[in-house]
Amino acid sequence: MRAKRAASAALLGVASLALTAPIAMAADSQASSPVFSVAPSTVSPGGRVTLSASGCNTTSTASSGVFDTVSISPGSSATVTVDLDARPGAQYSVQFNCPGQGTGSFNLTISGGRSTPTIRTTSASTAPAGVRGGLGGSIGGLNAGELAAGTALVVAAATGTIFVVRRRAESRRH
Repeated sequence: MRAKRAASAALLGVASLALTAPIAMAADSQASSPVFSVAPSTVSPGGRVTLSASGCNTTSTASSGVFDTVSISPGSSATVTVDLDARPGAQYSVQFNCPGQGTGSFNLTISGGRSTPTIRTTSASTAPAGVRGGLGGSIGGLNAGELAAGTALVVAAATGTIFVVRRRAESRRH
């Protein structure tokens, strides 16, 4: 009886694998080419640009003359800062490469104004005390009620352990 069940289970497993393999192969063969994007397409020197390569199943790269080569993980985007010495009014090519799936190119236009960094001063407030770490940070001090409850739990656990051990020892003597 058990041999019939095992054989039928094995046959069912082989049949399910045989039927799902063509579907998986068809899904792999219909892989679409990645879609590359640069946002915004016009930026001032020192500005930030978001690069994405949606649909790329491997880590892709993007490079240009106005920023360093950057890696883009699958399903995410990367933000780069345009060099401060980028020429206003110029167009720079952004080259994308998704290994095994394709390449792409976009033009990035540098706007006329040159951004200058501004220095902001902030008033730093000093914390009244250090961080309470190590014990969860929320322990303020000993509370008599909590101490009594903890002691009661430890005593109850020890009593229960002694009771179980003695009971087992008595049952083995027979």
